[in-house]
Order: sequence, then structure tokens, then C-alpha cells
Amino acid sequence: MDLSALSSGLDTIWVVLTAAMILLMEGGFALLEAGFVRQKNAVSIIMKVFVDITFGALIFYFIGFGLMYGKDAFGLIGTSGFMMGGDLTHIKLSISNDTYWLFQCAFVIAVISIVSGAVAERIHFHAYILYTIAMTGLIYPIAGHWVWSIGGWLGSLGMIDFAGSAVIHAMGGFSALAAAMFIGPRIGKFSENGTPNIVPPSNLPLASVGAFILWFGWFGFNSGSTLSATNGSIGHIAVTTMLAAAAGGATCILFTLFRYRKADPPMVINGSLAGLVSITAGCAFVSDGAAIFIGAVSGIAMVFATEYLDSQKVDDPVGAFAVHGVSGSIGTLAVGLFAKPELTESIGQSYSGLFYGGGWSLLGVQALGLVIVSIWGFALTWLSLKLINRLVPVRVSRDEELVGLDVGIHGVPAYSQDHDFIELNQLKKS
Repeated sequence: MDLSALSSGLDTIWVVLTAAMILLMEGGFALLEAGFVRQKNAVSIIMKVFVDITFGALIFYFIGFGLMYGKDAFGLIGTSGFMMGGDLTHIKLSISNDTYWLFQCAFVIAVISIVSGAVAERIHFHAYILYTIAMTGLIYPIAGHWVWSIGGWLGSLGMIDFAGSAVIHAMGGFSALAAAMFIGPRIGKFSENGTPNIVPPSNLPLASVGAFILWFGWFGFNSGSTLSATNGSIGHIAVTTMLAAAAGGATCILFTLFRYRKADPPMVINGSLAGLVSITAGCAFVSDGAAIFIGAVSGIAMVFATEYLDSQKVDDPVGAFAVHGVSGSIGTLAVGLFAKPELTESIGQSYSGLFYGGGWSLLGVQALGLVIVSIWGFALTWLSLKLINRLVPVRVSRDEELVGLDVGIHGVPAYSQDHDFIELNQLKKS
């Protein structure tokens, strides 16, 4: 075996393993969201995650991958690669196109899972399936083409988004915001005078385990984006990922102790996730110190964003917008400030952030790209839900919401006792 074949084999193993790590993050999303919502809606969370994985993978195979990574047309969309067919010779990697598809499929599943949390406890299951098709087949792939594909117009301008703070998290976060605003708050979330009521999470230990699984998977998310087992930046990427997450969580512990006189567990959980989200764009291109700063700022910003949404009577049960939309935005812009030229050489070009003598150019491109993909996600999500609502109701009925989606929509509770057997069968018969 020659060195080229050996390197290709190692790269294939690396990408498949990191893709599996990213897919494991769906278990993290499931536990995190199930822990944050009320007990009566835990099954509905699990079912939505299965929709993400099953429908998401199939639609991305049939449509999404081609629109995202197919042969470029005018910098806007891909025109080949549907069902992995057609001309894909422009993708020049050491791994096969099948391996590349698997890795990208894991990404698209993560995007739709961001929106899932923002509409928890009140979206109709049928509507969610249709929206998943729209997100994985159209909304995300087109935004991704603009930034990541060969010929995409934002990428051609020089936008840098190594593993997706903008394409995945900011776009997904603003999509989540649009969905939460469209569907409206949960019954009882806000008083008549507009003040928010606390909806206690059902299981914070479960949510924390979900966060730890997401944290673990993020090493695959970021380090795996090298697409090469022999890339020398893998270790640095893992370190910046760890430091940003730690800084986000630690800052939230201290900040909530100061602000509320108690360390707030949901905020601390989301603070670590905010750090992970914010470092995703620049994990390969910023220093360790910058990673700590980016994570810390994101942790604090997440708290303020959560409070602001409450003040505007926008109900986001798991903090999807605060974690992904706000932190993704911070991380995207941070590349324009902290990118080190010697680190960006790993992508074949030397970019310098504002603090490294690069001027305003890179920051301007990052800001432009961020605004474009965020507006795209928000607008297309709003439009998709409006169209879906003409076919099936986007929101469950009042009775279904009050009894809980687990029994009202799926016909089974998450946690049951033996005496529930008769009641459940009577309910199904009725």
C-alpha cells in the first residue's frame, strides 16, 4: 500500500468516526430537550429527534446534498449530486463522496434539531415533519452552498466559517426564533400583564447528561471538519473547543451567582453550549486566549438574550435562539477580530483579523455573511410554516397541549405505572 492510499484510508476512518460522534449528539439533543420540557411532553421530543434523523437523512440524500455541494450555478445553488449522482468531480478530497455525504448529513440533522427545541410542547407532529423536509431539503442546503461550496458567493468573498457558527448555528438559531414567534408561547407561559411565568424543567440531571453528550460530540463537530486524520490542527481545534465551552459555563456560574444570588443550572448548561457554538466558526483560526474570551462573552450574552426574549413574550423553552442564534453570531464575527494569519494558512490562504493587522475587510465579510444567512433562515422558516399551516395546523389544539403531546398526539406517556394500563387503553378506544 502506498502512502497516498494509507492517508486516504486514515482520513476515511477519521471522518466516519467523527460523523458518528456528531450523530450521537442527537442523543444529547433528545436528553437535553426532554429534561428542559415538562414530563408530559418528553415522548414528543424523542419523536421529533427521530424525525430529524430519518427524514433529515433521506431528504438530504435525495435533494439537499445536491443543492449544497453540487456543481455551482451563479454562486447560488448546486445543480448535481442529487442521490449522489451526476457531476461531482469538483469535490476534490482524499475521502470518497459517500464518506463526505455521511459527514455532511450529520450536520444537517443537527440544524433541524436546533429548531426543535424552540417549538417544543406545542408544535403539531405532522407540521414538524413537513418543516423538517423544508429545512433539510432547501433552507439549510442553499445557505450552506453560499458559504461552503466551491463557487458559493459568500465563500468566494472570503467568508470563514470552519464548522458552522453561521451556517448551522446562527441560521438555525434565527430559524428557531421565527418558529417560536410564529407558533406563539405555551399556554400559561406569560401572565396577562406580560410577565413570564417559570415553567419548571422536568429533569435537570437528564438535561445535564444531554449537554455532556453534546459537548463530547462537538469534538467531532469541530475537529472532524478538518476532513483529514493527518491535519496538524486537530489538537489545537480540540483545545479551543474545550476552552470556549469551559469559559462559557464558568462565566455563567459566576454571572448568575452575582445576578440572581444562586448559580442557575439551566443557564449554566446553556452557557457551556453557548461557548461551544461560538467557537465553531473560528476553532482552527484563533488562539487559546481568544477562545476563552469568545466563550466567556457568549455565556453572558446568552443570559441577556434569554431575558430579552422573555421581555418580548417570545417563548423558547430550551433557549435555542439565545444559545445558537446569539452565540453563533458572536462566533462568526469573532473570526473577523481574532483570526491569526499563521493559523488560517491551513485552508490555503492567509487571513488576518482586525486585532492582527487585517483591517476591517474580513470582519465586514463575516458580518455580511452572518446577516444574509440569518435573514434567510428567519424568512424561509416563517414562509415555510405559513404554507404548512394551510395544509395542516402548525400548533396542536388547546386540549392536546394541556393534556400533553405525549398522550394527546402520540398516545403514550413517557413514564407510566401499571395502573395506567387500563386508562391508556380506554383513551385509545375513545
